[in-house]
Amino acid sequence: MDRRETPLAVQHNHVAGENVSVNYLHYGADVTIDPGMLGSFYLLQIPLSGKALIHHRGDVVAAGSDKATLLNPDRETRMHWRGDCQKLLLQVSREHLNAVATGLIGAPLPGPIRFDTEVDLTTPNGSELKRMVVSCARAIDAGDLFQGLSAASDMRVETDLALALLTLQANNVSHIIDRSDGGATPRGLRLAVEYIHGNLTEPLSLQQIATHAQMNVRTLQKGFRRRFGVTPMQFVRNARLDAAHYQLTSRRDPPTVTTVAFGNGFSHLGRFSRDYKARFGRLPSKMH
Repeated sequence: MDRRETPLAVQHNHVAGENVSVNYLHYGADVTIDPGMLGSFYLLQIPLSGKALIHHRGDVVAAGSDKATLLNPDRETRMHWRGDCQKLLLQVSREHLNAVATGLIGAPLPGPIRFDTEVDLTTPNGSELKRMVVSCARAIDAGDLFQGLSAASDMRVETDLALALLTLQANNVSHIIDRSDGGATPRGLRLAVEYIHGNLTEPLSLQQIATHAQMNVRTLQKGFRRRFGVTPMQFVRNARLDAAHYQLTSRRDPPTVTTVAFGNGFSHLGRFSRDYKARFGRLPSKMH
């Protein structure tokens, strides 16, 4: 790293889960960064302010408010950050991304996954990627994520982030992902729904539901979107909320909100109350 005129005033905030980390980074001066190959992880860099020039995979991207970059672990990188550049960084382990991709397509990968470097934040896909990472950062600030409160919840978020990268940003297996939806059968969707309702109190993952329904993750996702208008994990959350609502409103002497929340698979009471109010218009504590 080269220092240019203005002294460095580095600010780096870092919070990590098992396979993913979210970071805020600001150098406070013009710098040149030459990390070489990242090796073990993919890195999505979203500028919050300022500019940066990124050299990666033979591409040169002028990153700013309208363009982010996604760096591959097995390609050289060189970056020039301006002093006013502040970035939100999502780091996803190579091993985790490969595992999620394998479950997504239901077959072994043909080789290393490589993403296009430039992420256009003005497109619906780019905008959704940014929204997801910003939402994760806010959840971390609120103490709701990667704080050791719920391993199951953290893993769901890590999987969702990896899925978002694979399905929203162009890469060399995009064509395989697109072809992997063989069409969810009514029987497969029924098996998935039965499995969800039979395991509401258990930590559920996309891969578990897909395996029980005898389909790959991509087919499961598209099938739920077509049939129910939500993702499988949104379906799980709604089913848990419906069960909690029934318990709070159908009994003369209902259990406590805490008992209902944890008894229906919610590991964070604040998040349960927020989601409950969004679905039913009232806080669960007001249902007694």
